Amino acid sequence: MEAARLTPTAGKFVVVGGGIAGVTCAEQLAIDFPSEDILLITASPVIKAVTNFKQVSKVLEEFDVEEQPSTMLENRFPNIKVVESGVKQLKSEQRCILTEDGNHHVYKKLCLCAGAKPKLICEGNPYVLGIRDTDSAQEFQKQLTQAKRIMIIGNGGIALELVYEIEGCEVIWVIKDKAIGNTFFDAGAAEFLTSKLISEKSEAKIAQKRTRYTTEGRRKEAQTKAHAGNIGSALGPDWHEGLDLKGTEEFSHKIHIETVCEVKNIYLQEEFRISEKKSLTFPKDRHNQSVTTDKEIWPVYVELTNEKIYGCDFIVSATGVTPNTEPFLYGNNFDVGEDGGLKVDDHMHTSLPDIYAAGDICTASWQPSPVWQQMRLWTQARQMGWYAAKCMAAASGGESVDMDFSFELFAHVTKFFNYKVVLLGKYNAQGLGPDHELLLRCTKGQEYIKAVLQNGRMMGAVLIGETDLEETFENLILNQMNLSAYGEHLLDPNIDIEDYFD
Repeated sequence: MEAARLTPTAGKFVVVGGGIAGVTCAEQLAIDFPSEDILLITASPVIKAVTNFKQVSKVLEEFDVEEQPSTMLENRFPNIKVVESGVKQLKSEQRCILTEDGNHHVYKKLCLCAGAKPKLICEGNPYVLGIRDTDSAQEFQKQLTQAKRIMIIGNGGIALELVYEIEGCEVIWVIKDKAIGNTFFDAGAAEFLTSKLISEKSEAKIAQKRTRYTTEGRRKEAQTKAHAGNIGSALGPDWHEGLDLKGTEEFSHKIHIETVCEVKNIYLQEEFRISEKKSLTFPKDRHNQSVTTDKEIWPVYVELTNEKIYGCDFIVSATGVTPNTEPFLYGNNFDVGEDGGLKVDDHMHTSLPDIYAAGDICTASWQPSPVWQQMRLWTQARQMGWYAAKCMAAASGGESVDMDFSFELFAHVTKFFNYKVVLLGKYNAQGLGPDHELLLRCTKGQEYIKAVLQNGRMMGAVLIGETDLEETFENLILNQMNLSAYGEHLLDPNIDIEDYFD
């Protein structure tokens, strides 16, 4: 019986990871090689499928992310075989993957798309939650229904969305930067959004274009099949839409932001009592933050580097992710980037023969376009997964393939605080040096437009609100037209820019 379990199954193309990058890669390989078996190895019983894909402009794209049982993928592509198991080890010299179910899978070409896992501020603490996949998001919803106060640590996309969506619960938001959303915004855009955050949330939400998660009905199947410790693939856009994020209280929004600080210590209730330290009440007024000692007893207490201590029901750690390379590094001589990802060249190839990587697990190590940078976002996971499949197909036929156009210009469309947000190129003047200039236009509560220029040419832009400028600005960045003659008139609301440049 044991010998039978170890019989190698020959598969030409093997993809590891059931997230957006892995599924996109497997689908494209299945299209390019309809008569060959494509093996998709995933630890989760559900996969992430890209649906309703829409090319908004040359580079900008929108799509829904739908969680589906892996059988749906096999039904759509009969030549994709899904192996539901975690990876135990990669033996690159033998061209073989050993899975936790005891099987060996031999590959000719392999693409690693195992994603990333949350960086938790404290491992093993029952009061610290990381939100990365659907299971952890639902666990968060469950905890929130009993909560009067929570603390959110982090300043990225998940933290921004959470802070805005939570109702009926006091939120203390701890960020190490001076302003919110530092990954995406400068101080001006942050101020524009902060005014929305501290006002009462009353307006109707923008209609969702994306599918909500539907995991009911598969929950029992998932629990019986998945190992308790397995991390599912990353959340997709609008991940919070299917969740009811309400605490125990009746008020809508209560948020207090602690800036330029980090977590120093976390105390459980008894540890805090013995320490004889004092915690603070929730600040009632952001302008008048008088300090009073909190009489309420909380399950967990957080001491910040600014010496303030707050009690809360639980802590959300939303401090980013680390590439999930662990099962693949042992015994294999991969080149690894400074951020912990597997280094890939401009054909998504790692440093080992016939092994490719795409999505959050990889680090782009080619000389990038002057207006592109890697960010671990759903859009790039899809683009990289698709492009990796094209590179694997070309290499197996002894051909070469040109780099995909999506790597010419960084472009991402999302939504924060109920505003449409478009980020283009070097939107925060990343790496441009001091000789760049910014053009700004802001209508409070309506729109925020920032153009980043260098030597008279547009290098990036941030568009918040319904500006309808994304396609025009995308063209101006790609064309590198000299805009010096227009000066500040470029953003004059009385001039229709589209008439000039479309």
